[in-house]
Amino acid sequence: MTWTVRVDPQLCLASGMCAGAAPEVFALNAEHAEALQEGVEPDKRILDIADACPAQAITVSDGTRVIGPRRD
Repeated sequence: MTWTVRVDPQLCLASGMCAGAAPEVFALNAEHAEALQEGVEPDKRILDIADACPAQAITVSDGTRVIGPRRD
């Protein structure tokens, strides 16, 4: 099973936090961050990064269910 990771370019502030924390998953271009790969192995660190995104621009899904950012 893999998780789907997406960055909404309309919301992203290009803070670079995600790319700094997981450069194998995220990259920062001139305008916003982007996911380097859509499917990633489950990793709590990716959920933590989605939670910490200042613009809440990162979405992590497990199949059809959004699991990050966590809303609890």
